[in-house]
Amino acid sequence: MSEDYKSMWLHLGLDLAAHDVLLGILGKAYQDIFLSQNNRPEGMGYFDFVMSEVHGLRIKELIDEKKSGRKIIGSYCVFVPEEIVLAASATLVGLCSGADFAMEEVEKLLPRNTCALIKSSFGFKLGKVCPYLENADMVVGENTCDGKKKAYESLNSMVKNLYVMDLPQVKSAQGRALLKTEYDRFKKSVEELTGISITAGSLKQAIRTVNAKRAAIHRLSSLRKADPAPISGLDALLANQVFFYDNPARFTASVNKICDELEKRVKEKKGAFPEKSPRILVSCCPQAVPNWKLPFIVETSGAVIVGEESCVGERGTRNLTDESGQTVEEMMDAIVDRYFKVDCAIFTPNPDRLDHIQEMVKSYRADGVIHYGLQFCQPYLIESMPIEKALEEENIPCLRIETDYSMEDVGQLKTRIEAFIEQLR
Repeated sequence: MSEDYKSMWLHLGLDLAAHDVLLGILGKAYQDIFLSQNNRPEGMGYFDFVMSEVHGLRIKELIDEKKSGRKIIGSYCVFVPEEIVLAASATLVGLCSGADFAMEEVEKLLPRNTCALIKSSFGFKLGKVCPYLENADMVVGENTCDGKKKAYESLNSMVKNLYVMDLPQVKSAQGRALLKTEYDRFKKSVEELTGISITAGSLKQAIRTVNAKRAAIHRLSSLRKADPAPISGLDALLANQVFFYDNPARFTASVNKICDELEKRVKEKKGAFPEKSPRILVSCCPQAVPNWKLPFIVETSGAVIVGEESCVGERGTRNLTDESGQTVEEMMDAIVDRYFKVDCAIFTPNPDRLDHIQEMVKSYRADGVIHYGLQFCQPYLIESMPIEKALEEENIPCLRIETDYSMEDVGQLKTRIEAFIEQLR
């Protein structure tokens, strides 16, 4: 990396030595996992560039935005409405939480049996290696689970301007009313942060911008229904991960460009994997950068991942926001309605998620489901058992996986996944 980048990271307060280690690990993992694939679409070159500059050029863009007076808001969850942030002339970015870092320091603050995603977010902060976090003017947390809710009490003293959003746990009229209250409160806080009042015009444009992002991902997802699949699950996951970091308009254009290429590949029956390869749907906890362990094992074992029922996947992007509202109040109601459909495992009961998994199995012609749960993530791990039972009653093979971000269990996982794939054959 250039001296300009190092100066930028130093300005943000990053630990340069630790950050260099992180970039080295990230770069090697990316090369070993993504660049070793065969039959990759040419359009993935854009996403390769984004990943090579994820802590470089993109951070410089955000710093330049701040210099021009624009605020940067960081979040950990798909329940944080990007529409509200954009309408107030701010930028929303995802924060680092996909790898182990500074775990010895983390476990001085959190119990060892805390969810890997929560520990990761603390590790990136304590290790001073996440430029997105250090650059944020506001960090938005949300009480999706008890672990996060209590962890934010400790994180509050470590980051500037932590905003915690309350979320409903039941899909009821009262639950929707709570979400409406919280989104109105978030809107007011964002307006106070930016000094800009959200208008009907700015909110409508923001809704259209975010809908265009989601529509591009929908287009990409739909093309994965073909056999042979025109793109690997790894590359499709990468596009879903970049969704949270990139400039919205540029991201939308880049995804649509690769979709143009994939449409030609579908017509020519040119696949990333051979026709009739076992097709797998992954139903899972969020897979943030650089959490590529499971899809790498699956796709080097002879199967192709054709869909992700995940926050970093279809759960987070499948619904669009109604654009027909004319007033701020009408559009805020539409935003609430859209996000209230997200079938996160925090909700109880949560039949919508099982219905969604079954719908995706049929739509994507999946031969089986791998339910991936992060170790100590109680909501998804507890749901995994009834989901496996329900799928098997429908003669849909299902494999439950519980793991973390470490590489210690790769051999064991590969043995189990290879056996599952052989069963599908």
